[in-house]
Amino acid sequence: MSDVLVAIDQGTTSSRAIAFGLDGRVRAAVQRELPQGFPRPGWVEHDPETIRDDVIACAREVVGQIGGAGSVVAIGITNQRETTVVWDRSTGAPIHPAIVWQDRRTADRCRDLREAGHEDLVRRRTGLLLDPYFSATKLAWILDEVGGARARAEAGELAFGTIDSWVLWCLTGEHATDVTNASRTMLFDIESGGWDDELLGLFDVPRALLPEVRDCASDFGETAPGLFGAPIPVRGIAGDQQAATFGQAVFEPGMMKCTYGTGAFALLNTGSRRVESENRLLTTIAWRLDGETTYALEGSIFVAGAAIQWLRDGLAIIEDARETEELARSIEDTGGVYLVPAFVGLGAPYWDAAARGALLGLTRDSGRAELTRAALESVAYQTRQLLEAMEADGAVRPTALRVDGGLTANGWAMQFLADQLGIEVDRPAVSETTAVGAAALAGLASGVYGSLDEIAALRRPAGSWRPAMEETRRAALYEGWLEAVGRVLTPDRGASG
Repeated sequence: MSDVLVAIDQGTTSSRAIAFGLDGRVRAAVQRELPQGFPRPGWVEHDPETIRDDVIACAREVVGQIGGAGSVVAIGITNQRETTVVWDRSTGAPIHPAIVWQDRRTADRCRDLREAGHEDLVRRRTGLLLDPYFSATKLAWILDEVGGARARAEAGELAFGTIDSWVLWCLTGEHATDVTNASRTMLFDIESGGWDDELLGLFDVPRALLPEVRDCASDFGETAPGLFGAPIPVRGIAGDQQAATFGQAVFEPGMMKCTYGTGAFALLNTGSRRVESENRLLTTIAWRLDGETTYALEGSIFVAGAAIQWLRDGLAIIEDARETEELARSIEDTGGVYLVPAFVGLGAPYWDAAARGALLGLTRDSGRAELTRAALESVAYQTRQLLEAMEADGAVRPTALRVDGGLTANGWAMQFLADQLGIEVDRPAVSETTAVGAAALAGLASGVYGSLDEIAALRRPAGSWRPAMEETRRAALYEGWLEAVGRVLTPDRGASG
């Protein structure tokens, strides 16, 4: 009997497969850590073949644990967005390492295009900013830097995809993507719902490279029979933040979620209305179902959980992320220490690719507890900046923030977040909401769920935090943060002011 939905969740630091019962509860899960490549300062790469092998291995193990392919209704895929892969259509071999969303190698190219006056076109068509975060300039870089790549692309010999497309190709042989991932490339018109010829010309990207774009809950083909013993339909795809928004059942305009992983990404549902941000937020597609598009305002924080990884792997002042809560609670405050974690630039609302991280306010009394607490606090301050930017754009202030991701296991950090935002913070029982969303989309396309209301009913809250900090202290801490950020901003960050 088919009674399981499998989500493949390919993230920045790991690849996972999670099996869900139709009641939304986890039945099995397997994860493999993904090595990071840093060939130069500001450059971040992944090995696409490692991603392929890890995804297949995780999915095989999970499918085996739940009784084989016959138990699986369908697979849903969710992925790190914007990360760019180009491969040979005939051999399936990548022609270059995947360039990760965090990578800043094309910052100069984006600056040149911005100075030439092209950002307005990009914003009107895509809802995005001219920033190396997105896929277009990464793709152009690969075509220019890999010998013969551009000619082969124009001849139709190569394929481009974000990670969802790469995983789908490896599973099914289909060259397709969904509308959410397409909307993050800087090549896709989010109103007309198609690849844009003017943008393809601007970035010098041949159309022959591009995947077919489908709804998020759709038929994406079947897995090759040899992978899992029998073919399994793939019925859902969404980029990780959109999948998390779907998994958090943020289905009504004015609802908001934030995912705290390597980075942090806040999405506010604006319904069928595309809201143009005056505060350097992104207008993005939340999902498209049956041809109907739901939009969102998005704020992107490049470094959230990655700051905790830095404490562990870079400074070696903790051995495990679980230590951070006890360390934060062990002191009354940071003693004026602020960490601005601009390790790969700053995202919204600044979009300063050249900014670099800083530790400010250090004294002889500053130690591992102060640095750890400052890292956690930086996540809350950055989230507050996003919420204030959304309000300034005319969005309705949400009454609660739905949160997910690894950092939400830290109760101290979630209380500080509620204190800084001044609204309730709500965590679900199943924290892996990216996978929940991918599975739910696959279930919707397969007919096991008949409506969004059925999916919303599966969400079970597991923790909440309400604001408790005195307003004067809240304001003083935040003012210190704004001053610290001002110290790392660069003069030539463009329209970010």
